[in-house]
Amino acid sequence: MTGSVSPRRADTRRNHERILAVAAQTLAATGEVSFNAIAKRAGVGVGTVYRHFPAPADLILAVYEREVRQLVDVVPELLEHAGPAGAFRTWTAGHLARYMITKCGLAKALAAATAERGTLPGGGVTSIGSAMDALLRANAEAGLVRPDVTAETVMRGLMGLLYLDPDGDWEGQAAELVELVWRGIRAG
Repeated sequence: MTGSVSPRRADTRRNHERILAVAAQTLAATGEVSFNAIAKRAGVGVGTVYRHFPAPADLILAVYEREVRQLVDVVPELLEHAGPAGAFRTWTAGHLARYMITKCGLAKALAAATAERGTLPGGGVTSIGSAMDALLRANAEAGLVRPDVTAETVMRGLMGLLYLDPDGDWEGQAAELVELVWRGIRAG
């Protein structure tokens, strides 16, 4: 049957995504990987987790790649629906800020995984920089930001997002920081 997906393959993809979603939550909260706990929360057997991710480092790196992909993939939709300025603000104050403050636990796990594997996949940082570059280009083309502003400079300015308190008013603090950066990059 050309073009159809077998129920087994669809189930495998659903299990894979559930495992990654639960692992992302667990890593953000604790920074630790327990295949038994992840399997239980994902509603799958521990053997299923091991089939998808033979080692904890495999799972940690897959979570990282998934999180980066989700962060980057939303940019074109935001540009289409919110316009350049709205997309910049929504992505930085919402998506990027949430990504950065929930990665404390993942950062510890990534450090352990990269110590085991040798290096962190460099594509994540590049992808996030490319997403920021797309937002800045759209805003420069609309005459809203200076055309000489680089994604690297803006990302340096937004590093304060790493200091947001996830238990405090992080959304308000993120909006204040984004407003500060926005004023600094505006055209005219």
